[in-house]
Amino acid sequence: MERHHVDVTLLGERLDTRALEHLERVVEAPAVVRAGRGGHAVLFRYGAVALFDLDDEERRAFLDRVRPLAKPTFDDPEREEAEIRVEDSSAEGAENGVVVVRALSIPHMQAIAEVLAKSVVLAHHEEAIADAFDRIEPLALALAQGRGHRVGGRRLQEQIGHVLLAQHRMVGRVEVEEKPEFVWERPDVERLYTRLIDEYELAERHGLLDRKLDLISRTAQTLLSLEQDRRALRVEWIIVLLIAVEIVLFVYELSTAS
Repeated sequence: MERHHVDVTLLGERLDTRALEHLERVVEAPAVVRAGRGGHAVLFRYGAVALFDLDDEERRAFLDRVRPLAKPTFDDPEREEAEIRVEDSSAEGAENGVVVVRALSIPHMQAIAEVLAKSVVLAHHEEAIADAFDRIEPLALALAQGRGHRVGGRRLQEQIGHVLLAQHRMVGRVEVEEKPEFVWERPDVERLYTRLIDEYELAERHGLLDRKLDLISRTAQTLLSLEQDRRALRVEWIIVLLIAVEIVLFVYELSTAS
């Protein structure tokens, strides 16, 4: 039985995988390059880097090498690790952080890296959305207590903007629910990929994030609508006041003229 190790780090929001000419590529989409003394790295354009069989020193050296290609970088990047066991007679899958495969081919590395990379992206957004809930809760509480007039429109627009960005990154860049093209071409890898997706609960986590994002968006939009209605009402009162002043001045001019 062979033992291997994979370490996945989310360096930033985007990784320029086209600027990897200085690394020895093995395959593309996702890009696999040689790393360390005998390991491999799988790099994703949405900022994740998966390292196979690199020791701590090799890991730090490789990440320092590719970090300049990540824009912007995270100060406290998400990270996930897993042990890989190669067992000829076992069913492929994962349990308790251990991935079991019958052979660790390059497509197997790509499949494992793909799932773990999506997992760290979801973990990053889960933390960000939890922070967004903390920010939106006082606004919703103000609305429930009849103090919606104290909520600033700018803050609400920022919340809606954060939600739209998170949705764009998950759907447009990461494509959490999309099956990669290389998986379709390898039925054996497809089975492993599907089991890993289930083990790491990617579909369930993605669905939960979608529901939370929708709730935050609807709450912020409701508060923003109330804020806009309040401003519109204030403008209407100002117009009515101006008309009233004009009428008073007109009546005054008529009375003084007579």
